[in-house]
Amino acid sequence: MRADRLVSLVLLLRQHGRLSAAALARELEVSTRTVLRDIEALSAAGVPVYAERGRHGGFALLPGFRTELTGLNHDEALALLVAGSRRGAQAFGLGSALASAMLKVVDALPESYRDTAAGASERLLIDPETDLLSRRLVDEEVPDAVVAEVLRAVFAGHKLRIHYAALDRTPKWRTVDPIGLVTVRDRGYLLATRSGADRTYRLSRILAAEELAEPAQRPDRVDLDRAWQERSTRFRTGGDQVTVLVRVHPARREDLVGTALAVRTEEADADGWLRLEVTFQDPRHAEWALWQLTTNAEALAPQWLRTSLRDRAAAIATRYGESS
Repeated sequence: MRADRLVSLVLLLRQHGRLSAAALARELEVSTRTVLRDIEALSAAGVPVYAERGRHGGFALLPGFRTELTGLNHDEALALLVAGSRRGAQAFGLGSALASAMLKVVDALPESYRDTAAGASERLLIDPETDLLSRRLVDEEVPDAVVAEVLRAVFAGHKLRIHYAALDRTPKWRTVDPIGLVTVRDRGYLLATRSGADRTYRLSRILAAEELAEPAQRPDRVDLDRAWQERSTRFRTGGDQVTVLVRVHPARREDLVGTALAVRTEEADADGWLRLEVTFQDPRHAEWALWQLTTNAEALAPQWLRTSLRDRAAAIATRYGESS
C-alpha cells in the first residue's frame, strides 16, 4: 500500500506543481506526519522533491521529472478519462483504484494531449448522483472486506463462502462457485453456481465473505453478457410475477417502464394516452408502481389491482377529510 501511496504522491505533485503537507494528507487520506515520512522516503530514493517555505509554500518536484505514455492519442486518452468518471467501479469497491489509475494516465500523457484531454473530460458528466427532479440516486453500500474477498475468489477461480441475507429471510452461510461480477444501475451482482445450479447474489446483501482454497467448478471461459441475459429472462418469467394492463400519460411512460420487469405490448389510445401490458415482480410491486403515478395512470386489469388502489385512495381521502 505504501508503494502505491508514494506513486500517488509523486503524481499529485506532478499535476498540481506545489501542494502543502495538509493538502497532500487530504488527497491521500493519511496524516500529515505520514506525508512527511513519505517525502523523506522519496528524497532518499532519489526523487527530486523539495520544500518551499512561507505562507504559500509546500512540496514540489524539480521541473522535468516525469514519464510519458506515448502510445495514447487524444481520443484514446479522453475515452479513458470519461470511463474513469463512471460510478460502476464503486459497485465493486474499485473506486479508489480507478481514481489512482486515472491520475497516472493523465500524468503519463504527452504534454500536447494532457491539457486538452483533461479539459474535454470536464465537459462530460456521466451518471450524476441526482436526476432532474433532484432525486438522489442511492448507492448500495458494500463493505470493502466483502468486495476484496469476492474479487479474489472470482479472479483466482476459487470457491467462495458467503453469509447472505436474502430478502425477508434469515442470513445463512453458503458455499458457491463464482462465475463473474455484473453491475446494473450501480448495483453489483455476483453470478455463481451452487451445487451446479445458477445463482445470482446482490453484493449489498453479502454480509461477509471468505475465499476458499478449493478450486471453483466453472468453465474456463464465460460470456457474462449472455449469462446475465439468460438469468434476467428466467427472473422475469418466474416467481409470483403479475401482468397488468395500464393506461398511462405519455409524460409518465418512462416512470412506469422503469419500475416494471418487462413491457409485453404497447399501443396509443385515441386521446394520446398509452395502453401498456407490463409485468411486475409481485402484486405488492404492481400496486406500489401504479400508486406512484397518481392520476397519470390507470390500472385497467386485473380487477383486484383496481380494487386495491381504490380502497387505498379512499382511505387517504377519509383521513384527510377528517376535521382537525
